[in-house]
Amino acid sequence: MDLNTAIDFVRARRQGVLTTLRRDGRPQLSNIIYAVDEAGLIRISITAERAKYPNLLRQPWAALHVTQDDFWAYVVVEADAELAPVAKALDDPTVEELIALYRHIAGEHRDWDAYRAAMVTEQRTIVRLTPTRAYGMLRLPSAT
Repeated sequence: MDLNTAIDFVRARRQGVLTTLRRDGRPQLSNIIYAVDEAGLIRISITAERAKYPNLLRQPWAALHVTQDDFWAYVVVEADAELAPVAKALDDPTVEELIALYRHIAGEHRDWDAYRAAMVTEQRTIVRLTPTRAYGMLRLPSAT
């Protein structure tokens, strides 16, 4: 599958399943919400206390599985993963990136000060996925 076609499909949606690899090589899957920028970079907000974080630190690779609403069309994007530093202060660059991600996904928050504090308390960070390969099925095969 063409990578640009896959990214366009993923960009038109917000929900997917992120796959990272555990220490023993088995997959660990998580339902996530994401955003895709104009350049095709996928951003996801995660916490440092969940399995995705140490998995991505150890092996900076992930796959994102995204389906069409009717479930029959899907794309899997494999990607190199980069982690932003964990949020440590209300005004650090990670918190600013988390705010930008929130705005991209949901618009304006009703209380940005509370949001900033929550990002630090929850030890949030950003996963940046750079797509490298894609596969999937965008059309059902014709019945013959």
